[in-house]
Amino acid sequence: MDNRAGEMEVFVAAAEAKSFSAAGRRLKLSPSAVSKLVTRIEDRLGTRLLVRTTRSLLLTPEGEIYLGRAQRILSDIAETEQIVAGGGRATPRGLLRVNATVGFGERYIMPLAGEFLALYPDVRLELSLTDGVIDLIEERTDIAIRVGPMRDSSLKARKLLDSHRITVATPDYLARHGTPQRPDDLIAHNCITFTFGRNPGEWLFRDPATNALYTRPAPGNVQASSGSIARNLCLTGLGIARIGKFHVEPDIDSGNLVEVLKDYNPHEPEQVHAVFAGHEHLAARIRAFIDFLAERV
Repeated sequence: MDNRAGEMEVFVAAAEAKSFSAAGRRLKLSPSAVSKLVTRIEDRLGTRLLVRTTRSLLLTPEGEIYLGRAQRILSDIAETEQIVAGGGRATPRGLLRVNATVGFGERYIMPLAGEFLALYPDVRLELSLTDGVIDLIEERTDIAIRVGPMRDSSLKARKLLDSHRITVATPDYLARHGTPQRPDDLIAHNCITFTFGRNPGEWLFRDPATNALYTRPAPGNVQASSGSIARNLCLTGLGIARIGKFHVEPDIDSGNLVEVLKDYNPHEPEQVHAVFAGHEHLAARIRAFIDFLAERV
């Protein structure tokens, strides 16, 4: 039987070092031996993984995919051996790739990153902040933080936070344009809405007397593709926005934003989940980070 894990280790070393010679020194192999093993993988797969140049090695798109999967497989093998050798307990270690929305990442993950890494010094954190939904497998990401209702998916998820949307504006904007007292008053205001949603030009409200839900127009001249963009636009005094409370709590506490139409708030849910592709034997680094966030957030 071929030693697939050994071949993967050689390929990963060559891809990470971008050099057959450097990979050989790391693995105590000759550069030609490293080259032959990589070529053997490529011949078996029928595709080029590395482009050889006079100065370096470059990954092809197929090589990028193979590298990400190989790194994960080798990490799982090392962790399995550690669990067995350690009596069933594994210490979180290795590279942890996390993707989060800009708002959540700035509000929670960035301030907590130092504490997490101090608790788990064998973990290396790679953090990316994007407001678009990524494919965890294609992007070689261990955990994604997603805001809003969960769609049906083969991915697993753990809820981190229950929040809701609130309607806010800057004191300066309200001083210039007046404070809306009822949802109908929004017709005279500039509303910052989203590019997504069933009807982004309308906002949902609850009648405080009857608890009946109803919608009202939210007219405006700007739309945002994420909560963090809507927040930043709102902070410039451009208009009134309806944003997840967790995005703007610090702004309200500091007085930079003011909640309006509070009595009419329908408390639209804004849940935050940690999403991951996993199984019951979840890698220790992934489990540790999710547990850490759930406890701190």
